[in-house]
Amino acid sequence: MPKTATQDEIKKAYRKLAKELHPDLHPDDKAKQERFKEVSAANDLLGDPEKRRRFDAGEIDASGQERPERQYYHHYAGQDAGRRYDPGPGFEGGMDQDDLNDIFSQFFRARAAGAGGGGFRHEVHARGSDMRYHLEVDFLDAARGAKRRVTMPDGNNIEITIPPGVRDGQTLRLRGKGAPGIGGGAAGDALVTVSVGTHPVFARLDDDIEMELPITFDEAVLGAKVDVPTVSGSVSVTIPKGASSGRRLRLRGKGIKGPKGKPGDQIVRLKIVLPKKIDPEMEELAERWRRMAVFDPRAELRRMT
Repeated sequence: MPKTATQDEIKKAYRKLAKELHPDLHPDDKAKQERFKEVSAANDLLGDPEKRRRFDAGEIDASGQERPERQYYHHYAGQDAGRRYDPGPGFEGGMDQDDLNDIFSQFFRARAAGAGGGGFRHEVHARGSDMRYHLEVDFLDAARGAKRRVTMPDGNNIEITIPPGVRDGQTLRLRGKGAPGIGGGAAGDALVTVSVGTHPVFARLDDDIEMELPITFDEAVLGAKVDVPTVSGSVSVTIPKGASSGRRLRLRGKGIKGPKGKPGDQIVRLKIVLPKKIDPEMEELAERWRRMAVFDPRAELRRMT
């Protein structure tokens, strides 16, 4: 591109090339993979106004190095919602083939001059691209922690440790598991974004777990000891006499283990549930209660309105 090219023109051309050359689209084409690395390194240089100025002034070479030699790196990441791996959002067309053939030509001429003994004698040394991966995790695995094996973009199978209490949308960084570097540069990282599934019983609120516990009419009236599930196993809980629907019981330390090691609580909301079919004995009991009872559960409501 000419020295007068705008940053927007450089950015647009880079995105077009990156989309065409991305390793995910050419897993077996080493030439295109190398070209992708070169284009990414070129964009690192030409896409940064200050580096571009210094390159044009001859203060740094095509790899961004000066004397003494100094290395830099480039983070390339992004994910389109429909795919596990993607070169990133915002790749639009708009440049013809001649523009693509000329893109970053100044950068590559500088590299060629270095190979021929010209003014630039250093190879490109750049950090590999970061690669993104989307991982769906079961609710209980996220709460308790787990290990999962996944296949990364380069075809390698790696084991991912899911820490206890990982949150929906949290991104885990796996050092050195991304794309290989250029010219001996360090490998990029794998960025694993976690989606936590829902659970039919538990719901998470910060580090607390909430759930609704069905109880029978007699358990509510007389009280009882019942088994209650938690994310760490079942525990015995005492239902107090005269418990009403909506009453909340707090189980200390039975929630999610927080980042500082202190677990949250589990909040249990009671719900009185009657059988689908009322037997004669229960119906008779209710009729006697209605004739004798003076309790009005809606008295407070009328006072407030």
